[in-house]
Amino acid sequence: MSRVLLSKTLDPVLGVFTGVFAYYLYENNPRTAPPQEDRLVELLRWKWAKRGRDEGSRSAQDETVDWQAIVQEASKKE
Repeated sequence: MSRVLLSKTLDPVLGVFTGVFAYYLYENNPRTAPPQEDRLVELLRWKWAKRGRDEGSRSAQDETVDWQAIVQEASKKE
């Protein structure tokens, strides 16, 4: 079993904080910063917009269902 550095609950919190802080420094350091369009916030906005478009197209496809054809097909099977 590995030893704990500070405490069993504080070690994971310290690890998450260190990771988030390191990523913040990576994105904001002038020498290592990625282009504006490749930053995490921009990529998340793109993904959310894509999800919204996909859900919109799915709902539009669901609205164009020919219910009369479905009812006729179901009545044929009876």
